Amino acid sequence: MNRTTLAGVMLLGWIASLGWLFTRAAGGPRGEALGDAVRAVEPGAMFYTVMLGGVPIGFASNTVDTVPEGLLIEDRLTLEVPALGSVQRVEARTVARLTNTLRLQSFEASMNASAGRFAATGAVSGDSLLTVTLHSGDRRQDIEVPLHEPIVLPAYMPLRIAFGGQLEVGASYSLKTFDPLQLQSRDVTVRVVDQSTILVPDSSAFDSTAMEWVAARFDTVPAWRIEQTTDGMTVDAWIDQFGRVVSASSAMGLTIERTAFELAFLNFRDRDRDASMADAMGLDIIQQTAIASNVVLGTERETLRVVMRGITPDGFDLDGGRQALVADTLTVRREDPDTLNPGYRIPASGPDLNPYFTAEPLLQSDHPIIQAQARQIVGRQRRPVRVARLLVDWVYNEVDKEMTVAIPSAVEVLETKRGDCNEHTILFVSLARAVGLPARTAAGLVYVDGSFYYHAWAEVYLGGWVAVDPTFGQFPADASHLRFTIGGLARQVELIRLIGRLSLEVVGT
Repeated sequence: MNRTTLAGVMLLGWIASLGWLFTRAAGGPRGEALGDAVRAVEPGAMFYTVMLGGVPIGFASNTVDTVPEGLLIEDRLTLEVPALGSVQRVEARTVARLTNTLRLQSFEASMNASAGRFAATGAVSGDSLLTVTLHSGDRRQDIEVPLHEPIVLPAYMPLRIAFGGQLEVGASYSLKTFDPLQLQSRDVTVRVVDQSTILVPDSSAFDSTAMEWVAARFDTVPAWRIEQTTDGMTVDAWIDQFGRVVSASSAMGLTIERTAFELAFLNFRDRDRDASMADAMGLDIIQQTAIASNVVLGTERETLRVVMRGITPDGFDLDGGRQALVADTLTVRREDPDTLNPGYRIPASGPDLNPYFTAEPLLQSDHPIIQAQARQIVGRQRRPVRVARLLVDWVYNEVDKEMTVAIPSAVEVLETKRGDCNEHTILFVSLARAVGLPARTAAGLVYVDGSFYYHAWAEVYLGGWVAVDPTFGQFPADASHLRFTIGGLARQVELIRLIGRLSLEVVGT
């Protein structure tokens, strides 16, 4: 099995973490003070070099304009990501419109990649309703979310702290925020942990010998180091007095540094691409995040027991069903298909299961082409175990295993029939729900060729939640699948906090 099928979830999480650093806005108390601060904002643009292990892999910009009603903030990001022998180019853009007190009015977001284009627009009406429109391929979906308070997005905390007078070492700030991926509230905490002065290139000159732009003059920028934590995941960055990023880093070796336009954009555009890619390929993002196994495991494991070190299990879905967590030891036992007893026939019913055969954004189980394909696969079969097996086999055989960097939509996956583990999983879950088979997504680690890689798969309710893997064609999935989260892409992003911290020791099979 080609391991490019394992890459999508990590790259999506990586891009999401970049988005948290490059988006700005805030809301909350002290509106008059914030309004005074916003009126003092000077319009302008900041440029950034994005590096992996010291090798440039992209650039970014952040532009702030003042408008009569408040601020207009635009962020752009271009990455060329080395992953498992190929380079994936990703371009992302967000535009946010804020009031004078930094409350969100509307936003536009888009991501272009080789696998397709994803876009979302949203607008707030009277602080009581958020209307979001999702575009994936040529498909559109409208969602209305009632609001009980003004929207504050997790990414917007640095600006709120800077304009709220909270940039003091030792200070902390907490707020209930709205997560636009999960469409629900989450708690965010920001701590100011250090203060320093950072040298930043503010002009450049062309070096005809090196044939590249070099820094000509530097500016000193007072900066504060902040740690922004959501659900146990922390983003570390240095920000200036206006809450704009000066530099940042991640556990994956990713760094972001403010610099002059020519150094960020022109040097990247005009670089020796072959030499640059040769350097980058030694920094493969997927291989860097893999966790080496202390023993060689065979395929189709029935039982696996591992000791986890370096993390706390809080916030993860490690215990339950086929997984048992005792202290730091996780035991996974593959379900026996011969003993499964669902206790119902398709379609399932019951209030506890309703969320798991209901359509969701990008998981369009109610779409006519999803329902038609699901009925064609299942035919007259009504036994849940057999239906699940048919759907796993069909997705495994019909969807090409191909590296993608995209926000997967079930309808688009069905049309293109290609993708990595996320595309396989979201299509399977949509098809299952379309015929009344309760299904959900799961993510964590899977063992392949000597290491554990980040991966996504599905779970179906067959009297209990049973893991199945349509990417590998496994029913049930073997015991080398270590589940950490249950839920969509927003939950998968939480896997980032494992990188560079988690180690695994296999102690039993």
